[in-house]
Amino acid sequence: MADHSGEITEGCRLPVLRKNQENEDEWPLAEILSVKDIPGRKLYYVHYIDFNKRLDEWVTPDRLDMKKLQYPKKEAKTPMKNGLPGSRPSSPERDVKKSLDLHVQSASAPSRGKTLPTPKRKAESVSLATQVTAVTPVPSIPGSAEASQASVYPTIRDSSFSIKSREEHEPLTSLTTNGTTSIQRHLIPPQPGRKRKNCGGTDEDSQDSSDGIPSAPRMTGSLVSDRSHDDIVTRMKNINCIELGRHRLKPWYFSPYSQELTSLPILYLCEFCLKYLKSLKCLQRHLTKCNLRHPPGNEIYRKGTISFFEIDGRKNKAYSQNLCLLAKCFLDHKTLYYDTDPFLFYVMTEYDSKGFHIVGYFSKEKESTEDYNVACILTLPPYQRRGYGKLLIEFSYELSKVEGKTGTPEKPLSDLGLLSYRSYWSQTILEILMDLKSENGERPQITINEISEITSVKKEDVISTLQYLNLINYYKGQYILTLSEDIVEGHERAMQKRHLRIDPKCLHFTPKDWSKRGKW
Repeated sequence: MADHSGEITEGCRLPVLRKNQENEDEWPLAEILSVKDIPGRKLYYVHYIDFNKRLDEWVTPDRLDMKKLQYPKKEAKTPMKNGLPGSRPSSPERDVKKSLDLHVQSASAPSRGKTLPTPKRKAESVSLATQVTAVTPVPSIPGSAEASQASVYPTIRDSSFSIKSREEHEPLTSLTTNGTTSIQRHLIPPQPGRKRKNCGGTDEDSQDSSDGIPSAPRMTGSLVSDRSHDDIVTRMKNINCIELGRHRLKPWYFSPYSQELTSLPILYLCEFCLKYLKSLKCLQRHLTKCNLRHPPGNEIYRKGTISFFEIDGRKNKAYSQNLCLLAKCFLDHKTLYYDTDPFLFYVMTEYDSKGFHIVGYFSKEKESTEDYNVACILTLPPYQRRGYGKLLIEFSYELSKVEGKTGTPEKPLSDLGLLSYRSYWSQTILEILMDLKSENGERPQITINEISEITSVKKEDVISTLQYLNLINYYKGQYILTLSEDIVEGHERAMQKRHLRIDPKCLHFTPKDWSKRGKW
């Protein structure tokens, strides 16, 4: 195989040998993004098609299946956005993306379909009131006008429902929920002038296709990457390894560190100020001068060894920029802005005798016109799968509760971010539904508005979570929620494993009115 390696160019596709999660050999199709010569052999940087970019890697020629080599399509010239000709060859992946973009732009309304599998349900349901029989599942939730009509005229049933525009609805009244087993309500229509995303997928590359993406990138907000500036450089990891305190991290994605740093075998970071240095000797010299033992900001929460620090992107610009550079190594869907002034950063740390060590963080806009309470959120890899992600999410909603607002994270979410938010929303909403008490022998009732107010989770996220859990049913002319034994048992098991929780009594936070520029 090695003697054919001279024929391989950037843009070629062919199967590449890799180990899967079971440590078995597999040959997924991959695209060659770059070729480099080192003494004695060539190395190829490959992206595995339909796999997350974090798995991209340099491979040796012996791992390439030359028999199934696919050359890139040749195009004489590719017109650019500004009308200037370009000569960049296209690849099958780019052609597919173009057709997907055209399809999304031509769609008249966002898709509302679910792409995640729904949990299986048992025939019997947990009921606090009368036994429910002949429950008809509802494929999608109608608008408030239709829901109220179904409540008044239970004999009228339509197998297909649609969500109408806001102008066709009456103002939202109460959404009654028939507690453990059922919830009756009039549904909330989407906000005007905004396409709501459903976060209905787990794959990072496919989740947006069913979420109703706007045809053009949103110009407001902060760190959402519009993907229009993707090129061969930003598609490749450029940092080999990062040493942060006692951890060594392998970056997943490109981050715009200085070019001179990309050739280093290890990039050293001060774990307290996040300053990056070229060598261990430079780091040791820096540590003798660095007085920080915690992030530079106000400590607004402490319980046990866990603390949260609030950092103003304007007052602590160097730290904020260094944090963004580090975070970009593990966040593909966000872009980096050096203008950190409009943002607040909330850094979670673990305390020991040496200081406060960064675990993760989230950022948010000081002023968000679209109710975003999180712009970027990240748990560093050494601390993942230990409950810290949910703790960050829970803390962001606790801040929203103090502010008296409902909030939602900026979209698109990464694959891991989506899983964390789905899990948090599900557990939070189920916790409320299972705590409802029946009155006078009737089913307990609650409204979507009340769930949103209690949790500070935006109404659209509450509804999409109920749909994702497949709890919504139609019974006797009203829309009800039915909690099966599977759902209840699964929730109880999950809550037993969730040891880390935010204690609101330990939060010392006073929100500011950022609309007054003097506060900046």
